[in-house]
Amino acid sequence: MYYYQPFVRNSVQTGSHSRSNRNILRVSGEGKLAVQPDQANIKLGVLTEGKELLKAQEQNAAAISSVKKALNAIGITDQQIKTSDFTIFPQYDFVDGKQIFRGYRVEHILGITVDEIENTGLVVDTAVNNGANTIRGIHFEAENQSELYRQALSLAVMDAYKKAETIASALRVQLISTPLSVAEGTLGMEQPVSFQSSSFVKSAVSTPIQPGTIDIESQITAEFTYYS
Repeated sequence: MYYYQPFVRNSVQTGSHSRSNRNILRVSGEGKLAVQPDQANIKLGVLTEGKELLKAQEQNAAAISSVKKALNAIGITDQQIKTSDFTIFPQYDFVDGKQIFRGYRVEHILGITVDEIENTGLVVDTAVNNGANTIRGIHFEAENQSELYRQALSLAVMDAYKKAETIASALRVQLISTPLSVAEGTLGMEQPVSFQSSSFVKSAVSTPIQPGTIDIESQITAEFTYYS
């Protein structure tokens, strides 16, 4: 989407008393690249509950240790696994308007980086089969994302210039191709969420993970000068 918003800035030529108008055309430009991701970031972990906090923590720690060992066995190193979140919450039931303590909820979430994206489903299945029972989500990324963003930014600049040319042609005015100003406004990266759930149930069926493509987008606003 773009719009035409002329501005008039007057400059006076000393001695001649003549006045010339410089008009400004402001347009937006967008650049977008659809790329294949080459890295997956998985957030999953273990949720345990119990009336005794120490026992709930011990059960949780044992399950997390089992998950990590199983992931190590399929080639996921300790450097690719980190704690993303760890929380302890007291749980209560409300009976006849009274708050009754039910126990504690312990949740330990791991952030797992998968460099071989085709193994994403294997990592999820391995974790689930060895104690993981909750997941926060799977996100896909491109390793050279900064370079791809710069390419999208270049496309946004060209898009803005083409829009300015189109408007100037329709108005039958002379466009100065060098912009007065360019402001960057990042749209960020969009990606499909291939798999997301609050809890897992062990299954003999392999979890299908489809990374699809991710969109890397950029946006700019540019101002051009034109003369009647």
